[in-house]
Amino acid sequence: MTTELYFIYDSHCPWSYAATPLVNALQQAYPNMNVHLLHSAHYIGKDSAGEEQMQAAAKISGLKFGRDHLRYVNSPKNSIKTANLMGWVQSKQADKQLPVLNAIQRAHFIEGNPLDNKHDFTAIVEKFKLSPSNKVFKDELSTDAEYVLEDIEEIQQIIGTTGFPVMVMTVNDNAIFIDHSQYLSDPQAVVAAVEKEIAAISK
Repeated sequence: MTTELYFIYDSHCPWSYAATPLVNALQQAYPNMNVHLLHSAHYIGKDSAGEEQMQAAAKISGLKFGRDHLRYVNSPKNSIKTANLMGWVQSKQADKQLPVLNAIQRAHFIEGNPLDNKHDFTAIVEKFKLSPSNKVFKDELSTDAEYVLEDIEEIQQIIGTTGFPVMVMTVNDNAIFIDHSQYLSDPQAVVAAVEKEIAAISK
């Protein structure tokens, strides 16, 4: 059985933060599954999800949002450098992409790190022994990040939605669209739901 998981997200989106525990649960349940983390680079310094969406995501998921994040929750967010870094990690050190994403979301949503300049990433780069080039920390999308956007576009055409976060799992030639919104309060429940789907496919 060949399994792949595609997760379309934005590092600065509270709903993506709320959905990441589902990705963690699925990766633990299927350790041999290929996970593709696809950063949509939605936030370009003009807007943010805002306090209302953050509060809704916190209420449903039970996840913690730190005081320093709350303080600037309505100020514009820019996720381009994070998209570049995640694109780099995916192409150069793919086995680290999920732990790196968890660390990035923790830095942003709990510690209030805006992840807006090279210095903001120093602790994460050092912790995971990453060696991205300076191009990653520029204000425009890198080639790796552009490739990711092309992959996202292909998936969006197949599933017919441009929203995010989005989770699609493929099992051999079959695709399972995972409605993440049903499992935000209980990430482990997504594993049982996927097992049911796989059993139905395998009959």
